[in-house]
Amino acid sequence: MALVGRRGGRNFGYGRQLSYAGPQALQDMFGGGHYGTVKAHSDRWQAFVRWCRSDDGPGLNDARQIDRQILSDYAAHLHHLVERGDLAIATAQNRLSSVNRTMAALRGDQYVKVQSPSKALEMQRTTIRMTVPQGQDREHVMRIVDALREQYPRAAAIVQLARATGMRLREAILADLPRLKREAEQFGKINIQDGTKGGRSGASAPRWLTVDDHIRDALRFTEQVSPDGSRNLLAPNERYIDFQQGIVRPARDILHTHKLKGFHELRAAYACERYEQITHHLAPINGGRCLQHHRPLDGEARAQISYELGHSRIDVVRAYIGG
Repeated sequence: MALVGRRGGRNFGYGRQLSYAGPQALQDMFGGGHYGTVKAHSDRWQAFVRWCRSDDGPGLNDARQIDRQILSDYAAHLHHLVERGDLAIATAQNRLSSVNRTMAALRGDQYVKVQSPSKALEMQRTTIRMTVPQGQDREHVMRIVDALREQYPRAAAIVQLARATGMRLREAILADLPRLKREAEQFGKINIQDGTKGGRSGASAPRWLTVDDHIRDALRFTEQVSPDGSRNLLAPNERYIDFQQGIVRPARDILHTHKLKGFHELRAAYACERYEQITHHLAPINGGRCLQHHRPLDGEARAQISYELGHSRIDVVRAYIGG
């Protein structure tokens, strides 16, 4: 099929929609034949497009904006799915290979690609944490909060919430603040339900955390910086993707200057702290040996932390506290 516009136009001339452009470019590349191959690549390309449009993706609809960093981010996303058991490693590698092939078809060159899908997936997060989480020192975290307050107060609130509760980034942004405040006052506990992964919300997946002073302070500050007319950190007419691009991304640069790799490190720091509170031993990644001396207690701690972080499998906790 011929290009619908100029090669230098949107999606390299293959139309306005990323989902449409990829399959058309593949048909051109294979000369209208190899139907099975084209369909396989096209189906995997659609998975990539869905990620691009998701809250975790870059929010783009033009292949000209796709660069190597975006493909690297996609590789990390696929690795996370493999780590959770939601995707086979072979499927993840095939998806990366198909994105490479489709990008080559769209661009007419191989300048933007994942050099080695298998290596790219192996180089992402391991299933057992091997480095000590940053952000365990609360004074360090509060210095980061102070650095963010003036320019990105809502990002500062995310940092406080993530460290105090172990919330994911999306959970902190979408947290129903009036409800959490009410629960904290009435029950001394809060239930993490908004922005959760995999449909884990509602009565079917309660996730109660006992409130302490750190959580109260985080909720109080988050409520202060929440936009008028909002129940969370998004303004009433603000899109999640715009918040990510306008607030979260520039705030990450400040995190990096203060020796914090990202918001997810705070989730790991929370997990290590909870392990120590439950077992009275340091987390394994911090040198603790509870597993060797008190295996049942170690298992109890991992089960509780898995529950509090919103995971359905205990073994995932290794990615936060070590093996």
